[in-house]
Amino acid sequence: MAGVWSSIRYLLADFIGDDGGASPFLPRGLPDAAAPIVSASIERLIDYQGPSYAQLYVDRLTRFVGRRGVDDALFGEMARLMALRMSYDDPIRIAQTKLAAFEAGTQANAHNANEIKKFRWDELVGVLPAAIAESVLGVLEWRGWLHRPVSIRFSTAGRFGLRRLKIEAGLRRWRLLSVRYGTERIWVERWLHMIDRCLTKQPAAAAEIVRTATMIQGYGDAYRQGLADWHLIIDGLAKPTFDGALALPDLAGAIKQARAAAMPDPRQAALRRKIAEIRAAVVPRTQCSA
Repeated sequence: MAGVWSSIRYLLADFIGDDGGASPFLPRGLPDAAAPIVSASIERLIDYQGPSYAQLYVDRLTRFVGRRGVDDALFGEMARLMALRMSYDDPIRIAQTKLAAFEAGTQANAHNANEIKKFRWDELVGVLPAAIAESVLGVLEWRGWLHRPVSIRFSTAGRFGLRRLKIEAGLRRWRLLSVRYGTERIWVERWLHMIDRCLTKQPAAAAEIVRTATMIQGYGDAYRQGLADWHLIIDGLAKPTFDGALALPDLAGAIKQARAAAMPDPRQAALRRKIAEIRAAVVPRTQCSA
């Protein structure tokens, strides 16, 4: 119930504008070694979205404080990777970063002040509130432009460059209502759920499950490929192991093998072959219990 109420607060904060809540406290019982990581992550997420969003990060972490099988190193890595994933790259974030660099006077040259990023139309529209984005996405799909690339200039130069950056960065107040945030929220919760199940079913593989978060980075084709590969590995190896449908004694080793086989291939041919090989070498559960 606390998690549901927290989510409602975050959405309401977006409706009324900038989030003026207080900075969250560090979780009680937090390992001393993880405190600097969590503190830095809270500051990062306040800058990214606001104090209430940082509180969501703390609430998620609290579920693993004192959890059996979670040592200081594992907790710290989970805290670090979750903060990175919760501050995912989107056009709003790029505008925020560019604007902050300009205001701090840290843009070293003209190239840094004038940067072009390539997105797809569905990715660009995905930062808008879902109620608006869904209609636009429908039109783009009808025109056949949904996956069409588009270049966006992030620049502080020119008459309107700085003004446009401020408008783009200001869209953060609606980020939590966006299509992209919905995808990210579901992914983070599933990642945490897999860590939770791993700690119960096969604790030795928990660190490897945590590290799978590094598969998903950036934006564009690399982001979509990493997300697809992650789901394929989880659905093909981790989930069936936790469900008892696959007798995989070394889940950590299997995930490492699968990740090594992943290539920048939308068809995921090499990764699918490797997962099939791993599964074929495992004795089915029905034979184990016979």
